[in-house]
Order: sequence, then C-alpha cells, then structure tokens
Amino acid sequence: MKRAIAVCLGLLLGWASMTAWAQKKPKEEETGVRSVEGVVTDPEGNPVEGAVVQLKNTKTLQVRSYITGKNGTYSFHGLSQNVDYELKAEHQGRSSDVRTLSVFDSRRKAVINLRLKNP
Repeated sequence: MKRAIAVCLGLLLGWASMTAWAQKKPKEEETGVRSVEGVVTDPEGNPVEGAVVQLKNTKTLQVRSYITGKNGTYSFHGLSQNVDYELKAEHQGRSSDVRTLSVFDSRRKAVINLRLKNP
C-alpha cells in the first residue's frame, strides 16, 4: 500500500513540475531584456578584426565596448527594451555611421551591421 502511494505521489509531482515548466516563459521575456549583434566590415565589405564597437545608452550615457575577432562580429546582451542605444565602430582611423537601436524595435535579438567609411 505504501509503495502504491509513493508511486502515485511521484507521478503527481512529475506531472506538476512538467506543467509548471511548460508554462514558464524564457528568462529574456520575463525580464524585458534584449540583445544586439552584428558584423563590422570595411568599405569593401570584408570583416574587420580588432574594430572597437561602442554601445551608448542614451538615457544614462553609459558606454560599453567590444573588440571584434577575426570574423568581425560583436554582441551586447542584457539591454533594456525601454532605452535607445547608439552603436558605432572604429578601426585604424576609420569609423562607421552611428546607428540606433530604438525602443520601437521590438526584436529580442536585433542585428545591426556596421560598415567603416574611408577617412
């Protein structure tokens, strides 16, 4: 009898935990955060290694930086959905135009590629 109760209790707990897991939202949706990533390229469209990408929070004016690797990619995570961000890349005297990740951009994972201009 105790064994049957233990089995039923185990099944009930397993079902309850599966139901709770299925209803849980991903962490990013719960916290209202997003990310931005992209590739820094030269004027000819080739990826740039060692470019400095700056992300500026337009509300607090805080600036975060990322140095691209061989493939020219960058990424910033944990960004608020309620703030505009400005992105800019620089490398060896060249810079890109400033691009904005707007609060009106509803993507959780935005892609903004940056192209360096000739000086």
